[in-house]
Amino acid sequence: MGVPEVMETLKEKTAFMRESLQKSQTITDNMVAILGSFDHRLSALETAMRPTQALFPSLIRSLRTHAIRRAHENIDKTLKAAEVILGQFDLCRKAEAKILRGPHEDLESYLEAIDQLRGIAQFFSSNKGLKSCVGVLNQANLLLTKAMAKLEDEFKQLLTSYSKPVEPDCLFDCLPNSLKPSGDKSNPGGKSPSLGNMSGHQNKSIEPVVYTPLTLMPPRILPLLHDLAMQMVQSGHHQQLFITYRDIRASVLEQTLRKLGVEKLSKEEVQRMPWEVLEAKIGNWIHFMRIAVKLLFAGEKKICDQIFEGIDNLRDPVFVEVTFDSVSVLLSFGEAIAKSKRSPEKLFVLLDMYEIMREIQPEIESVFECKACMEVIEASLSLTKHLAQTARETFGDFEEAVENDATKTTVLDGTVHPLTSYVINYVKFLFDYQMTLCQLFQDLGDEDAEGQLATLTTQIMTALQNNLDGKSKQYKDPALTQLFLMNNIHYIVRSVRRSEAKDMLGDDWVQIHRRIVQQHANQYKRISWAKILQCVSVQGLSSSGSVDAERSSGVSRAMVKERFKTFNAQFEELHQRQSQWTVPDSELRESLRLSIAEVLLPAYRSFLKRFGPMIEAGKNPQKYIRYSPEDLDRMLSEFFEGKTWNEPKR
Repeated sequence: MGVPEVMETLKEKTAFMRESLQKSQTITDNMVAILGSFDHRLSALETAMRPTQALFPSLIRSLRTHAIRRAHENIDKTLKAAEVILGQFDLCRKAEAKILRGPHEDLESYLEAIDQLRGIAQFFSSNKGLKSCVGVLNQANLLLTKAMAKLEDEFKQLLTSYSKPVEPDCLFDCLPNSLKPSGDKSNPGGKSPSLGNMSGHQNKSIEPVVYTPLTLMPPRILPLLHDLAMQMVQSGHHQQLFITYRDIRASVLEQTLRKLGVEKLSKEEVQRMPWEVLEAKIGNWIHFMRIAVKLLFAGEKKICDQIFEGIDNLRDPVFVEVTFDSVSVLLSFGEAIAKSKRSPEKLFVLLDMYEIMREIQPEIESVFECKACMEVIEASLSLTKHLAQTARETFGDFEEAVENDATKTTVLDGTVHPLTSYVINYVKFLFDYQMTLCQLFQDLGDEDAEGQLATLTTQIMTALQNNLDGKSKQYKDPALTQLFLMNNIHYIVRSVRRSEAKDMLGDDWVQIHRRIVQQHANQYKRISWAKILQCVSVQGLSSSGSVDAERSSGVSRAMVKERFKTFNAQFEELHQRQSQWTVPDSELRESLRLSIAEVLLPAYRSFLKRFGPMIEAGKNPQKYIRYSPEDLDRMLSEFFEGKTWNEPKR
């Protein structure tokens, strides 16, 4: 420290000592004046009594003795009163010194000084008859005003210093392992690790869900803030305390949510978003709600209760004010989704949103339990119900959309239609949400929730079959129509049997539709193979009216040649066309080939054995007998493989 600084410090201390001495001198002068007035009154009394002493000596002596005793008693009382007054002056001087030093160095001593000043002000307010009390009272009140101004600054500074936004990583560390995000930081915006692959509905785990409590402020600071808050309230500074705490903590909470990725979006902005972007934001919102309610709002409630302990008229209102804007931003996004245009792909995110709202509802009611918080609880319950209603309506829309799907997509090879796989996958996902859907139906007043779900699922399946019947009519080849229906109904039955939908739809439904698959297979075989089987049948080979010289058992060689020639042409045409058709299920494909072979090959062998020698005895037998039964069997194995149209025949 340089000489100028030292001199300046000495000047300040000298001024302070001079001021203190002046005040002490003033106090001493006041006391001397008071005691002097007593001495003057005693002298006057003695002068007045002198004439009387001559007349009544003994009486006078007695009265004088009594007066002196009373005077001494009064002097003792006055001295004691003066001692009390001087003690108050001394306390005021010491308290002033502490107040001037400020609260930052020794907050506990500073708070004691404020309590002392309140006591001094109360003492002199009840002793206004003393000449000097007015000045001391004014001085004490002035010091109290200065003290509270510094105290408010200290409260604000202390609260600001220890109120910092929480980083996303710190929030994630408080989550159970099953809900922690991956380390992928390539998500749009790059603000935090990807929330998209945090645990959602599909990743529910049996692992206990344990959240680590979030520490928003150091525990050692909370008692200090509580003491400051109590002093401000005792001084009538309720409003300043309310505003300071609300502004600082609300701002920090909003900054924390922004760092996490929470955005304030209007209903119009939500409506305009592409579905891929909106779906990602909904997934993040689900995790934002969980983090906000279970960690942030719960943490804010904890520190608010500790700082405002014993200040009931401020504790709940200030907590509502701190969290209100953040709660509104989160709930308004949910409401925007619930009110947005319905579409089938939104059903699952609506169910996810409904699930998280039901999951966090107990925490919402616990954290926002006060009367001042009822608006928050009502808003969350309203959102939950709105999401349930929208999800239920979307479910109904899906059935209608399936029934009326008019897409012109035609599967040329007769395989499973995209609509079929889409609907079946949709239903499978629905059964992942079976418990949620049942709860949703109950919340909306359906007594038989499981029955309602079964009815809706059956209606969706029926709508799909009706639509497939319409799409099957796009094929010009009736055999391909039957193959298409066989493939799609089989896909539906197989998928149902392998999922929880089987328990919902029942065994009877499965058996009925398995028979429908077989009926379509039989229809396909009848349409495709009945005509070619006629070629290797003995029916119609009668020789009556024939002029051919060569006969075998009454059958003309020309008719047999024609039969072989027709068979070859038809089989080749079937092979060329139907090897481009597809039966995607391997078991069904092999079963269909086998059922064809079991009819075709025995008939061909029999025909070849009976009439083959007749052709082989003539010219160019290979022109008519092109295939052996083994050749046919090999070529049948190429049917339904989905060869491309320009692929050469094998």
